[in-house]
Amino acid sequence: MALPDDLEVFGKYVVFNGLLQLIIYKKEKNAILFTYPLPGSFNSTGLVVSSKLPRFSDLYTLSVASADPKSVSSNKAFHFTKSVTKWFTRDGILVEGLFWKDVSKLIDDYSGDSRKNK
Repeated sequence: MALPDDLEVFGKYVVFNGLLQLIIYKKEKNAILFTYPLPGSFNSTGLVVSSKLPRFSDLYTLSVASADPKSVSSNKAFHFTKSVTKWFTRDGILVEGLFWKDVSKLIDDYSGDSRKNK
């Protein structure tokens, strides 16, 4: 008994989508951003920015690391972990400036370390 064309196409879609999700899970992990190295930069690797907020937890982790950690020009990874309650008012409104202050410090820490290594 042959499957209708629509069901056969849907089955192929499900298999392809499952493979794609597996590749993303294995390769990207918690990454939310990949970058190329800056043009003219001495660093030959880009960056990976990743975030993590475990289920039933208020502790948020944001990380900046080299896209190729095995490269000679890679820097050590930097991250911070903080309760998300520090960035919200009692009414549940995000105080964006507080969040960006922490993100800026993380970027400065990573950039400062890369300048010291050169």
